[in-house]
Amino acid sequence: MSAQSDGPYGPLIPMPELTPDALRAAVARIAPSRIPALTQHLFEATTNAQQTQSLAPLRTFVHSWAVFVAIERHPQRAARLHELERIVDAGDQEPAEAIAEIRAIRAAAEAEAGL
Repeated sequence: MSAQSDGPYGPLIPMPELTPDALRAAVARIAPSRIPALTQHLFEATTNAQQTQSLAPLRTFVHSWAVFVAIERHPQRAARLHELERIVDAGDQEPAEAIAEIRAIRAAAEAEAGL
């Protein structure tokens, strides 16, 4: 199997560098429908950074999209996260276990992204 489609247990793409351009390229490959949201978030982060003379908005942008890429590049992990989010949003059952698993998925993604 190629690195692009290495089965259900491997990532679709390598983890990109934590730069806006590298994250945009990664999102374009694994979740192209999210490019408008990324572009809007980057515009807002850049504007806020200029207005506040702080890099914090850009750091938040990188953190948010790095975690997104770290999760979405693993289709099974992404599917599980979306399932857990639906469970929590539906409110049909006690959400504590789902929330704990969501936190674990996000923590693993942050570690994978080096955050």
